Amino acid sequence: MVIPGNTIRNPNAVGIGKGLRTKVNASIGTSSDIVDYDAEISKAKAAQAAGADTLMELSVGGDLDRVRREVIEAVDLPVGNVPIYQAFCEAARKYGDPNKLDEEMLFDIIEQQCADGMAFMAIHCGINLYTIERLRKQGYRYGGLVSKGGVSMVAWMMKNGRENPLYEKFDRVCAILKKYDVVLSLGNGLRAGAIHDSNDRAMIQELLINCELSELGRDMGCQMLVEGPGHMPLDEIEANIRLQKRMSGDAPYYMLGPISTDVAPGYDHITAAIGSAQSSRYGADLICYITPAEHLALPNEQDVIDGVKAAKVAAYIGDMNKYP
Repeated sequence: MVIPGNTIRNPNAVGIGKGLRTKVNASIGTSSDIVDYDAEISKAKAAQAAGADTLMELSVGGDLDRVRREVIEAVDLPVGNVPIYQAFCEAARKYGDPNKLDEEMLFDIIEQQCADGMAFMAIHCGINLYTIERLRKQGYRYGGLVSKGGVSMVAWMMKNGRENPLYEKFDRVCAILKKYDVVLSLGNGLRAGAIHDSNDRAMIQELLINCELSELGRDMGCQMLVEGPGHMPLDEIEANIRLQKRMSGDAPYYMLGPISTDVAPGYDHITAAIGSAQSSRYGADLICYITPAEHLALPNEQDVIDGVKAAKVAAYIGDMNKYP
């Protein structure tokens, strides 16, 4: 079990893990095209009012320090983020090329964001040179790479010919998050973006590494989550969850959806709710909502509300069967 929090800020206590009801996360944040700080605050408050258990602030446009701090202050929920978003944005602004990111800047940003009060962080530690080699030897992907953080880290590694510093210096990542008692959510950078890529070798290789890291992180005294897919057909969900639980020693599992078909843009809060109910049933611990705007646009406030409510219903349906 993990309880996202921070030694500096004490949000609502939310337990995530075995024996507890399945929790729901809502995600908000600016894009490179749309920067409206008031709108993001409104969406954060709407997500809390609709029943979200946690919130992720995923901005990539505008003043990233400002939007993060204002969102944290606006809600009582544990707030998480993906620190490499800001790291690559800052590198692009400073050097004109995100692939010139310096690893010291990356670790400094992680610590700065912890000091701002983040309760959990999705950090892409499981992508390494061996994982990329599995993807290369596989030779294809129908949906390519769809994780923003995953794409950025793979591009950096290939451009610089270097190992992922988040993997290479995993103990340093854990030390920073342990200092603030922030939960480390092991990011799913090679998740499937199309049903036909589900559970392919690259995705499973990253899952295996993340499960190993979850045990190492716990041994270092850091709270650990493992992130999962992505796009996944219903008949593969149970096996994926059982595999994660067995390989990680029952680390809490954070499922991104999963979206159960590729053919319904505009209705992916429904396709994800179907996948989420199955995930909850078989032991997923935290579900990331999907809004009707998934694949189409930045979600508005009503999209956020609809996404939270659909995910809450799905989690409840799964819990009815998980804990009879």
